[in-house]
Amino acid sequence: MTASQPAARVSRAVPRGLSRTGPVLFSYGFRPFFLAGGVWAVVAMVLWIATITGRIDLAGDYGAPNWHAHEMLFGFASAVLAGFLLTAVPNWTGRLPVSGWPLAGLFGLWCAGRLALLAADRIGVVEAAVIDGLFLPVLLGICTREIVAGRKWKDLKILGGLLALSLANAVFHVAVIGGGDDHMAIRLGVAAYVVLVMIVGGRIVPSFTRNWLNKVGRRDFPVPYNRFDTAAILTGVAALAAWTAVPAHPATAGLGIVAAFLHAIRLRRWRGWTTLPEKLLVVLHVAYAFVPLGLLAIAFSALGYLEERSVLHVLSVGAIACMMLAVMTRASLGHTGRPLAASRLTVAAYVALVLCALVRPFGEVLPDASERIYAAAGLLWIVAFGLFCLEYAPILARKRRTPL
Repeated sequence: MTASQPAARVSRAVPRGLSRTGPVLFSYGFRPFFLAGGVWAVVAMVLWIATITGRIDLAGDYGAPNWHAHEMLFGFASAVLAGFLLTAVPNWTGRLPVSGWPLAGLFGLWCAGRLALLAADRIGVVEAAVIDGLFLPVLLGICTREIVAGRKWKDLKILGGLLALSLANAVFHVAVIGGGDDHMAIRLGVAAYVVLVMIVGGRIVPSFTRNWLNKVGRRDFPVPYNRFDTAAILTGVAALAAWTAVPAHPATAGLGIVAAFLHAIRLRRWRGWTTLPEKLLVVLHVAYAFVPLGLLAIAFSALGYLEERSVLHVLSVGAIACMMLAVMTRASLGHTGRPLAASRLTVAAYVALVLCALVRPFGEVLPDASERIYAAAGLLWIVAFGLFCLEYAPILARKRRTPL
């Protein structure tokens, strides 16, 4: 045994970033935020269904439709993003993650935003918007500090996505309060998440696929990142930027078609069909498939063949929510010492959410069946995240298993 071996063993034995005091829930960022994201996905959808069926009056002067759009995009999704970044950034930088009371404080800030918007009539719409608007900039500040301190300059591009989300959230609130058009803010928010999926998904999907193929003794690995991937991402960013600013312009259609083609090729280069036996991997490829599909939907919308809301749901439910559910399940298992294998409940959650992503855009395409489509999509969404909560809440709230 060499002198370096004992030290390596000790470093592996120390649970990185695990707070020694307080609840296990606040020992690592993915725990509270993945759990809260799953719970809020269900609760917010139930509240929305209760509102549109006339059972409750939601959000008062803020407006129920505005509240629904906001809470799906900046409530549920921001929680999952926070859980991912607070777990991934320490892995990228080698620094200890935020845990304990600082993590509890950040989580409390997210919760305060949810409560403030529900109580907007009591505390004031402006005050509620200000409270909600604090979370994403604070998260941006934390991630900036960690990436700069860790000198991981290549990861600075992640901060651009967070900055765009913070701006989109602020613009959304200003539009709602001022009675203006909030569609551009929604498109900017969706575009920011999709760009993050392009960047981070393009990092983890082929990496996890390669690791699994190597483990099972195969050598038909995904194509490594190269200039083609950079070109695909930049074209995708250009298409999403055009869609955000001028969604009905012919140039947007052209960029959308080219970007969709490039990202379809990019996905094929990752050889997703080789992962069929491993559902935790298959779902990552399926989720990314909604990126080229969504870019193609942008093109069809720009040409007048598809409603904007259909595009929004292809991207938000398909590319964003499906990728988030895939990451939530995998990270929750891996970071709590459990085998990386999808249970039947997990697979059922995947299937329900993918079906939701495929069904929901038809609500605008088939207006005569829209009510049934909305009901089916809402139920599938609740089933997907309800199953996640049922299976993963105990995992997220308990101590990490110690590997033998």
